[in-house]
Amino acid sequence: MSYIAVIGGGSWGTALSILLAEKGFDISLWLHEESLAAEVESTRVNSLYLPEATLPDNIKVTASLEEALFRARYVLCVVPTQYVRGVFKEAARYLEKDSIIISASKGIEKGTLKTVSSILSELTDHRVAVLSGPSFAKEVIKRLPTAVTLAVKDRSTGLLLQEIFNTDYFRVYTHHDILGVELGGALKNVIAIASGVSDGLGLGLNARAALITRGLAEITRLGVRMGAEEKTFAGLSGIGDLVLTCTGALSRNYTVGVQLGQGKRLDEILSHMHAVAEGVETSVSAYELSKKYDVEMPIVEQVYLVLHHGKSPYDAVKELMTRALKEEFYYAD
Repeated sequence: MSYIAVIGGGSWGTALSILLAEKGFDISLWLHEESLAAEVESTRVNSLYLPEATLPDNIKVTASLEEALFRARYVLCVVPTQYVRGVFKEAARYLEKDSIIISASKGIEKGTLKTVSSILSELTDHRVAVLSGPSFAKEVIKRLPTAVTLAVKDRSTGLLLQEIFNTDYFRVYTHHDILGVELGGALKNVIAIASGVSDGLGLGLNARAALITRGLAEITRLGVRMGAEEKTFAGLSGIGDLVLTCTGALSRNYTVGVQLGQGKRLDEILSHMHAVAEGVETSVSAYELSKKYDVEMPIVEQVYLVLHHGKSPYDAVKELMTRALKEEFYYAD
């Protein structure tokens, strides 16, 4: 079986490592922290990020990128978005000539406003695919039914990767719209924070449904303006991931929003989290993209103001509800 390197040992990287290892692949799981990597290799449990699961024997845990990438035919990127550039700038030196990179990171880089596949393509000359969709790590390791999207330009590569990741509980669909799949996966985290704020304020199920629906409209408007296909946002990496992340208590972004709605400060919330809530930083990129492409994204704007400019969640909701009345369906010219 082919050798696979999983770069990033958070909950999702660990879950995917276990899924692939159970299919018979030899896996190298890279963790940034040397002490944690040594502990996980010894105990076979990622106590910090996914303590519920035991790692199979065919997963080798390391803090060395050179060791992790040695002989790797497939490289899975599960690094938090804002760290992808730094990690893969070094990793590029150790990539095998014909290796394929699969991004499972969901975010948009601050400053450059690039998606993860764009960063990876900039740093390497390797083929890059994207794995996204509604998939909580804790449910995947329990082998609960999950369906995701794998986007790649080359159809033959897509069919190959589809077979590698697919199981009887983890169903993989292929797609060609890499940009749309990435934007859906990244921007839904921002809307999930808004959904959490709404629930934290006790605004009810009507409000949450409205936020999800109008959030999808914002994501779709921006995606279409940037060149993605509208239909992508009606799929697993669009509305599927959005609904899960906006309603599931396992969502880190939703949890951040709930606590903001309950009156906690962002720095206090983040100080108690081991894992990264991608939507916090992506909200900056999303806001800047809305300005760059002149796309109206009022929910994204209010999340950005609450997170980074100290705006009251209550005032943000009030402003959303008192905006000028509009037609439901429209796109920027």
